[in-house]
Amino acid sequence: MIWANAGLQSAADAFLLGFPALFSIVNPVSGAFIFSGVTAGRSQAQRARLARQVAAYSLLVMMVALWAGSYVLTFFGITLAALRVAGGLMVSLSAIELLGTPERREARKQEQAVSSEGAEDVAFFPLTIPFTTGPGTIAVAVALGAGRPRVLDSLVWFFVGMTGAAVALAGLIWIGYRFADRLGRLMGPTGTRTVTRLAAFLLLCIGVQILITGVQDVLAPLLAQHEPSR
Repeated sequence: MIWANAGLQSAADAFLLGFPALFSIVNPVSGAFIFSGVTAGRSQAQRARLARQVAAYSLLVMMVALWAGSYVLTFFGITLAALRVAGGLMVSLSAIELLGTPERREARKQEQAVSSEGAEDVAFFPLTIPFTTGPGTIAVAVALGAGRPRVLDSLVWFFVGMTGAAVALAGLIWIGYRFADRLGRLMGPTGTRTVTRLAAFLLLCIGVQILITGVQDVLAPLLAQHEPSR
């Protein structure tokens, strides 16, 4: 019983670590408005199908990045510290841009999506990559997955929590995109900008934290070498 309670707490901690980080970088609320504009010429059934496909593809991208990303890094000889520093910088710069001019960034995303609007299947490209789960999302997911515990019992609960975060976010993507028109009428332009900036500030904090952790990983061995022996 004690083991189960501790495991559930570990899963909850992993969920609370992963979900805000992924939600902030994906930002399905602002994404829903772009999805609505890009798919405005399609029927309701087509929009519903696209929303379902984008959610499924986004879940696939997040799961691959979470659980296979660190092995890809190892194959190319990239350390976790390098990933954290690079990912933290990229996420922080992205958040700063979104804080300053969110309209410009979302307009650029919409231009990327509109360029493929006439294609038969735009669910994966560009609506999933890079529109919904782009390089920033992949970097954050890889960093989260690379921080997994090495003990098997803890790893199982960490997997449950992180997977739950990815599934929950995919569900929000589907709901947001499926009902994008209603969401737009409910929140309006002012509400959208407010949510976008709040998410951007949270994203900036997450990026800085990832960067700090990466710098600590780089400096720790160097400091240990110069530590005076007792």
